[in-house]
Amino acid sequence: MNNKLKTLAKGIIDVSPLMIPVVPFGIIYGVIGMDLGIGPYMTLGLSIIIFGGASQIVLLQLFSGGASSLVILSSVGAVNSRHVLYGAVLSEHLSNLKLSWKIILSYVMTDQAFAVSNNYFKKNNKDKNYHYHLLGSGFTCWTIWQISTILGIVLGSVVPEELGLSFTISLTFLALLIGDFRKFKNIIVMLVSGIVATIGYNTIPFKAYIIVAALSALIVALLLTLIDLKKK
Repeated sequence: MNNKLKTLAKGIIDVSPLMIPVVPFGIIYGVIGMDLGIGPYMTLGLSIIIFGGASQIVLLQLFSGGASSLVILSSVGAVNSRHVLYGAVLSEHLSNLKLSWKIILSYVMTDQAFAVSNNYFKKNNKDKNYHYHLLGSGFTCWTIWQISTILGIVLGSVVPEELGLSFTISLTFLALLIGDFRKFKNIIVMLVSGIVATIGYNTIPFKAYIIVAALSALIVALLLTLIDLKKK
């Protein structure tokens, strides 16, 4: 096995343990897509085109709530904006690659792939084929997500509509937030976001309450961070 294949395999192995929670998340997305009547082709198409679990859930939630296209697009963009930071960090290692490689790697880059590959890049910066690690980890994430989506679509087509599984959107995000309850300032930020979103649900036009709530939470988080820095 040559060095490229070894590095590719290393990326697959490193990210595989992180794929365990991705499977139920993808299944839930597929089920919700069918429950909202989007259809199997559109549900799978979103997974292929957007390829972002949280942003796809946000899209479904806003779409089902009757939000405008502008709000949906801006919200999905805001959720995926963290990838700009990922790209800035990885540019130190990948800036010399061809444009075609950058496009492929940016498409398959996920939270999990970034975490394991960035760690690999730091420890193996002399490896000329280190970008194959991100290709392996990212493509593994892509494959698992698509398979999970298909499983959700199949299950969603046989689950009775009366069950109303769209409520699992909120449960999914609550599960993602559990770890953040350990710090008091995180709770403050979440409360601000929740209160603003609740008040703005019927008062902010164009269903833009999510964007306003997110911006409010970011401002509060910035202020809390600055206060902590001054104390130090």
